[in-house]
Amino acid sequence: MDKVFNTPLAHLLGALLVLLAPIFIQGVEGTIGVNYGTDADDLPPPVQVASFLRDSTFIRRVRIFDANPEILKAFARTGISVTVNVPNDLIPQLTMLSFAQQWVEINVLPYVPATNIVRILVGNEVISTANKLLIVSLVPAMETLQAALVEKSLDRHIRISTPHFLGILSNSSPPSTGKFRPGYDIHVLKPLLEFLRATNSPFMINPYPFFDSSDNTLDYALFRPNPGVFDETTQLTYTNMLDAQLDAVFSALKLLDFEDIEIVIAETGWPSRGDPGQAGVDTGIAAEYNRKLIQHVMSGIGTPLMPNRTFETYIFALFNEDLKPGPTCERNFGLFKPDMTPVYDIGIVHPRVANAAANTDNSHTNSRTNLLLLLLVCLMCF
Repeated sequence: MDKVFNTPLAHLLGALLVLLAPIFIQGVEGTIGVNYGTDADDLPPPVQVASFLRDSTFIRRVRIFDANPEILKAFARTGISVTVNVPNDLIPQLTMLSFAQQWVEINVLPYVPATNIVRILVGNEVISTANKLLIVSLVPAMETLQAALVEKSLDRHIRISTPHFLGILSNSSPPSTGKFRPGYDIHVLKPLLEFLRATNSPFMINPYPFFDSSDNTLDYALFRPNPGVFDETTQLTYTNMLDAQLDAVFSALKLLDFEDIEIVIAETGWPSRGDPGQAGVDTGIAAEYNRKLIQHVMSGIGTPLMPNRTFETYIFALFNEDLKPGPTCERNFGLFKPDMTPVYDIGIVHPRVANAAANTDNSHTNSRTNLLLLLLVCLMCF
């Protein structure tokens, strides 16, 4: 099989597919977003970033990890939906109505409706901190913040949620046995899920097949052909790790009778660079994961337990962040360099020909259509 895909014809077909990519990526606008982190000393000004995303990419959703006023101003009148974040250390104070009201007055009211703030996340992976004060304050803080939004008639447009890492599951394999960690399931997650249901807000998770992959499971993590993983309980076969992770969360939700709540992927991604000797880390593999991720979550296929649906998904991250601590990979999840050129291409940037010659869009579309026909003929001949 490798010999077949190494032929000159195969390379020709690959080149044609690159040219045709804009035809298939158009639907990315509604569902794919990016995490815009700023833990770096070399990033462009927010106003340039906002203009770049609006004018040069198909991305129409952005999540930031605070409520940075410069960023919120920059995204005004761009049409891009913005998710802001309350830091973990403010959660206990947010349980007080006066503080929640003040937070909304300072971090939301000055920017809406010009900036399309659609979601506020209270903390990030709070349960994983094991900080008892933060954990017990999480749901009360969300409820109090909701009350502050209601007072300003913002609750119908701005939803409140909080992202979780997969460590909230005590069991995840096979996916049908997914369940939340004992203690947290009833005392924290059930009240949280009741709040999300009452406010029509999503349950947000941070699945990273990268961190759970190994040499033996790399194909499974990267949506490549593989033998699959069979779930004997459901008699379903999983062909990629992301589906298994999502369905484990769905099973845990179902166990508590909350399977109706939407699941949103708040973070996922793959680094383009790692430490010496680290397997499965380079620009080609990062591009492969994120490109196939977009195709998969947008396809409408869904997962084995959640068929026929798409997933709102935020890729981590917009930029490489050179000040992030930890191993090399943590600083190299970015889709773009500081000069806003792609680290690798996954089809989210508008075709340059379209930007350079807007009046010839139709002719270019026809040209790409002709290329598609040529591709089909080549495949038939092959």
